[in-house]
Amino acid sequence: MSDRVVIVGGGPGGYEAAHVAAQLGAEVTVVDTDGLGGSAVLTDCVPSKTLIATAELMTEMSEAAELGIGFRDLEGDPATSVSVDLARVNERVLALAADQSADIARRLERDGVRVVIGRGRLAAPDRVEVTLPDGGTETLEADVVLLATGAQPRVLPTAQPDGERILTWEQVYGMDEVPEHLVVVGSGVTGAEFASAYLALGIEVTLVSSRDRVLPGEDADAAEVLQQVATRRGMNVLSQSRMESVTREGDAVTVTLTDGRTVQGSHCILALGSVPNTDDLGLAEAGVQTDEGGFIRADRVSRTTARGVYAAGDCTGVLMLASVAAMQGRIAMWHALGDAVAPLDLKQVSANVFTSPEIATVGWSQQAVDEGGINAEVVTLPLSGNARAKMQGVRDGFVKLFCRPGTGIVVGGVVVGPRASELIHPVSIAVAESLTADQLAQAFTVYPSMSGSIAEAARRLHHV
Repeated sequence: MSDRVVIVGGGPGGYEAAHVAAQLGAEVTVVDTDGLGGSAVLTDCVPSKTLIATAELMTEMSEAAELGIGFRDLEGDPATSVSVDLARVNERVLALAADQSADIARRLERDGVRVVIGRGRLAAPDRVEVTLPDGGTETLEADVVLLATGAQPRVLPTAQPDGERILTWEQVYGMDEVPEHLVVVGSGVTGAEFASAYLALGIEVTLVSSRDRVLPGEDADAAEVLQQVATRRGMNVLSQSRMESVTREGDAVTVTLTDGRTVQGSHCILALGSVPNTDDLGLAEAGVQTDEGGFIRADRVSRTTARGVYAAGDCTGVLMLASVAAMQGRIAMWHALGDAVAPLDLKQVSANVFTSPEIATVGWSQQAVDEGGINAEVVTLPLSGNARAKMQGVRDGFVKLFCRPGTGIVVGGVVVGPRASELIHPVSIAVAESLTADQLAQAFTVYPSMSGSIAEAARRLHHV
């Protein structure tokens, strides 16, 4: 008899786990509430990066004059501005997200995975009770349960979104008019990405940061480059400014800071972090422990504290990335169903901040080196000296590599620049496979190419 696997949540952690479980011969049921793909596909990652793709094109157009390109109107006169139709942009964003969700549904159907629409909760470690849309219930017996319920935007009593002018990042795609002045509260990854994107779309943006710089959790050198670029392009960054409240009066939104200052805008995006979707899941009754923030405790093979119950994705609070959620889900199934499995290694996770310029990282960080967490040699190489960067008019950004002294093994890296999300891959391979800086340097790169700077940085780590 096949193992019965019940997965609560249809996001990356859930649907990727379903594919693995089906491949291993299990009888798989996915319980989904809000749409296959979860917030990553429908309201977060896919939509935001689609919006950012439009913003990237706007940035390239605004800087085209440096490459000798000009625009003219229908009468032949020089064009004076480039504008964005935000309603059309958002229409495309939502259509693409829906298409992606439909693709996931087709793939699950192809693999023989049953999808039940409803809200699932643990009735016991081996039983999931589903509340169906019509109010009825269905009980699913399981040999293995995976909880992949995700997270949602954090809001505060003093800053309540109205879905029109005070918005969470899940609500921005309902805007059909271009904001006159957008205030973004929160300078973490989400806040920085939206502030950067809307600035590129020609919108006045003020970023309210409670810390002394944007992206306090990222490489300090990278964050400094981003803040310099954003400021140069016209963003107003309010550092060390903590939000007290956000209120709306008519078409005006007022952000009040704890020191009494106020910032007025036409719209406000709240980027205050995330809270896990773990309420009313029957966790305590089933023996599944959570931490003080409500996140499910899961180990490196995705096991919870209840036998046979696993967890993956944002509901665990482990690096809130779609790629990590998907890997947690796969690992859970490999482990539960007896396949070969390697525990999750966060030092091999590559991540990217989709700002302009992008910031990509993998492995050990500069902060860990500075604080003595690891002994490593560091080389930083500005992109301004790269031939391809000069051709493309790229002045901002750098490549940074970390390697162990003695062995020369590459243990981390940072790339800041256009398409850094693509450029980080060779560094990710080096970290995952414990390659030396010499091995990374001696692999051929195309000339001219941005990736040539990665090889050059590796060459500078060579020791005779």
